[in-house]
Amino acid sequence: MIDGETVGMIAGGGQFPLLIADAARKEGVRIVAVAHHDETEPSLSEKVDEIVWIKLGQFGQLIRTFKKNGVRNALMAGTITKKRMFENIRPDLKGLAIISKLAIFHDDDILRAVAKELAREGIEIISSIRFLPDLIAPEGCLTARRPNKAEKEDAHFGWKIAKELGRLDIGQCVVVRKKTVLAIEAIDGTDATILRGGKLAKEKAVVVKVSKPNQDLRFDVPCVGLETIKVMSKVKGAVLAVEAGYTLLFDKEEMIVEADRENISIIAITMP
Repeated sequence: MIDGETVGMIAGGGQFPLLIADAARKEGVRIVAVAHHDETEPSLSEKVDEIVWIKLGQFGQLIRTFKKNGVRNALMAGTITKKRMFENIRPDLKGLAIISKLAIFHDDDILRAVAKELAREGIEIISSIRFLPDLIAPEGCLTARRPNKAEKEDAHFGWKIAKELGRLDIGQCVVVRKKTVLAIEAIDGTDATILRGGKLAKEKAVVVKVSKPNQDLRFDVPCVGLETIKVMSKVKGAVLAVEAGYTLLFDKEEMIVEADRENISIIAITMP
């Protein structure tokens, strides 16, 4: 990126779009955001150079906004509540055209279809971590407490299950204890998965979150943060295992402090 360049942002919910906007501004990059009603934080409007609000599925409006502002590169940042796909989608004609080509409504299928359509319009999707590479989890144990042997075995067991879950494009998180799968992530998301699995475990659950095989870092990068640890503490979880080099850590310092307070171990690992 060069100073003064314009980059488009397809903004979902959460803090990631806000962090990207701040980082881009420091680099002198102009951000044009297309934000989603009932998903994107309203405060994003104060951090970007241009913002247009749309309903989920209004893809034609998204393209017009980017073209009007000379956007040639764009990124996807933030979450879309998956359950809203069944209750709050308002596709325009372009959105309907994309949807009609999809045989299965999996995350990757939808995002790749959007990226492909944007490329046809001369807009390339770039990595969502372009401005914030330091958010990616480094390998190792991040907390004072290290996992014990049984917990490590559970993390490795859960890794294999989570990778298969990702290969099927269902979810990226599993909850295990004593090499037993207690919950897998589906449309309800990571926090709900932790609560479901943690209640079954009673205590000492191991939460594993990984990237999908052949993860495309342009979108849908797995992320955890302070809220993840707070949810784990509600069910007396023991270990959070994430994939090193492929997981975003939000509020990293606060996250580690909270984990140490709750005697939760956070590890970032890689496996063949």
